[in-house]
Amino acid sequence: MSDTLDVSPYVKPEADGTRGMDVAVEGISCGACIARIENAVKSLPGVTEARVNYTNRRLHVAWSDALDEPGRIFETLQANGYRGHPFVPLRAEQEEAAEARKLTRCLAVAGFAAMNVMLLSVSVWSGNVTDITPETRDFFHWASALIALPAAAYAGQPFFSSAWMALRARQLNMNVPISLGVILALVMSVVETANHAKEAYFDSALMLLFFLLVGRALEHAMRRKTRATAGNLAALRAETAHRFDGGELVRVPASSLKVGDRVLVKPGERVPADGEVVGGVSEIDESLITGETARRAIKAGARVYAGSLNFSGTLTLRVTAAGGSALIDEIEKLLEKAASVKSRTRRLADRAARIYAPVVHATAALTFAGWWLAGATLHDAIITAIAVLIITCPCALALAIPAVQVVASGAMFKRGIILNAGDAIERLAEADTIVFDKTGTLTLPEPRVVNGGDIGPDLRQAAARLAQSSRHPLAMALAKEGTSATPFDSVVEEPGQGVRAVAGGVEMRLGSAAFCAVPQTPLMLTQTGASHIYFRQGDRVATFAIAQSLRPDAVETVQALRDLGFDLHILSGDRTEAVAPVAEALGIAQWRGVVNPADKIAFIDTLKAQGRRVLMVGDGLNDAPSLAAAHVSLSPISAADVTQAQADAVFLGERLAPVVDAVTIARRARRLMVENLWLAALYNLVAVPVAIAGVVTPLIAALAMSGSSMLVTLNALRANIKNKGATPEPVQSRESGNPVAESPLSRGRTENVGLPAETSGT
Repeated sequence: MSDTLDVSPYVKPEADGTRGMDVAVEGISCGACIARIENAVKSLPGVTEARVNYTNRRLHVAWSDALDEPGRIFETLQANGYRGHPFVPLRAEQEEAAEARKLTRCLAVAGFAAMNVMLLSVSVWSGNVTDITPETRDFFHWASALIALPAAAYAGQPFFSSAWMALRARQLNMNVPISLGVILALVMSVVETANHAKEAYFDSALMLLFFLLVGRALEHAMRRKTRATAGNLAALRAETAHRFDGGELVRVPASSLKVGDRVLVKPGERVPADGEVVGGVSEIDESLITGETARRAIKAGARVYAGSLNFSGTLTLRVTAAGGSALIDEIEKLLEKAASVKSRTRRLADRAARIYAPVVHATAALTFAGWWLAGATLHDAIITAIAVLIITCPCALALAIPAVQVVASGAMFKRGIILNAGDAIERLAEADTIVFDKTGTLTLPEPRVVNGGDIGPDLRQAAARLAQSSRHPLAMALAKEGTSATPFDSVVEEPGQGVRAVAGGVEMRLGSAAFCAVPQTPLMLTQTGASHIYFRQGDRVATFAIAQSLRPDAVETVQALRDLGFDLHILSGDRTEAVAPVAEALGIAQWRGVVNPADKIAFIDTLKAQGRRVLMVGDGLNDAPSLAAAHVSLSPISAADVTQAQADAVFLGERLAPVVDAVTIARRARRLMVENLWLAALYNLVAVPVAIAGVVTPLIAALAMSGSSMLVTLNALRANIKNKGATPEPVQSRESGNPVAESPLSRGRTENVGLPAETSGT
């Protein structure tokens, strides 16, 4: 009877109609493992996608009906030297913590043993070596062996087990030459000690393991730190929800909520699902969801997102997104996709890593043969070959790109930028021209009252309360100014004119100037270019200016991008008279209005034909084609779903500063990737000939190899340096050809610029 794993509880439907599953994979130790796993799984019939996330050691597999036994995925992994099991979040966290503890123990054992063995070695060679008798020297060597052999057997497990699994599958990975170098050094040391030789290399083997474990522990800590940042999203989820069920309030798991359910959110609780407020007034904190630090006042009709924290009042919500389709779920999916797709530079490093192990073994074998044939003793030839194996360990190359990607992705996430493409970092770094959409991109997506501060609070609140009874876009914008969730009774709507009601014996009207009998001369407007809605309460009148306001930091952001040397353009489907105030306020001279999607693509193609690398920033449905046509693209989180799907990255919150952060971090990350590849290449260019020449001992080789790995890892950490005080790579100014330095990006708010709310496009 066959024992087949039932994976059905872990299978989820994919967007394209296939089925998918996440698999936690044990044994991934280097970049070469990724291609080996993906190619092996893709060879299964029916598998449409196999994507390894190097950061969390997770494999995502999608397949069609042609794959009759999904359990074959695990058999394929086993045949290639890896162990896999269905990904369960709690189990993954436990395994990650266990891996961290194991690495710490191995590192402690290797370090303690190395210090003691080196102390014994110093005792042998300190002072006058002629005073050391052969018996004393042998005693110290055997004492070193008693410490080194069990310590290496334990501390080397992360490398030995991975190498053994690869060899069983008739494969080579980067742990094979590491393990071979350590084992050969230990075996040769035992042989030398048994033959009463003057030298042994127990300290070299232990130092090699120690520094390798230091590099692996740094990499593991770096991955855990980045995942912890993204993992904060999981902590935002409410575990339970209070659902209305047949007139009763029932406490249910938040995961069981469905679209249309009505739930109660009490003060101090997190919103359990995306929804629309149908009752209650409160303030919510969305800082960890949208990036906006100020609390948002909400009432009936407002949209709220899962993970937001409710503060002052009790809310009744109607669930609009649940079952993995909430905003917080989409953010997690984008994070997973960004972390698992490899960039072009990363693919180059992976190809180099796949051929590295065979080349290392061949180099060591040729070194041994060359020295032996040249007349060296068998001992000297083997020792030189061991030094070559150790010094050519490809750890620095394996870490060169992934380390930078992990740190840069985490740095972007902290600044509200979520990558949606693995090579977005490199393409962002290459951009030299930015094309902005207007509505919802340079401006906030929804119109607002821009002169509310000039109108008395009681009059403003009365107008906002009356506006709740109208579905006119201007009235809906005004309604958001109110704090009362209760509309007036007996409201009468006059088609094409406005709405009126009587409260406290006083008639109120909201609508056109003629309907409200509001004189238009002089205009009571504080903003130009805005749309107007008028209000009368008895003898008191007010004129509200409704406009699409610029994003709070749009002026500073555009100036910072200009200082970085970018050519800036605005392409909008809106009317020319609506685009002009935005362009003037931002100082962007190159702009066009009434542009349809085809015109946007044609304009971008023209720029590309001139050699420009265009960064498109847009949010509307009509921006999706141009986002796909651009060299790289960004979209705000408020954009349409189709638009976000086409963007290479999305940014959170109401601010535009993430655009500057994205290009700044990307340029720094690309520079560090190239630096790391050069560091790894130069290290081998210098170290390999020296090792082949027999100049270095295994101990010196271990120190050199480990130092290169640590240097690459520490260099990658520079990608997380904050923008303040940093000097990113500027693009060349097209006017002078000289680099333009970055100017500090002010975080202050700007005054709203009145932009007509009655727009025809984006």
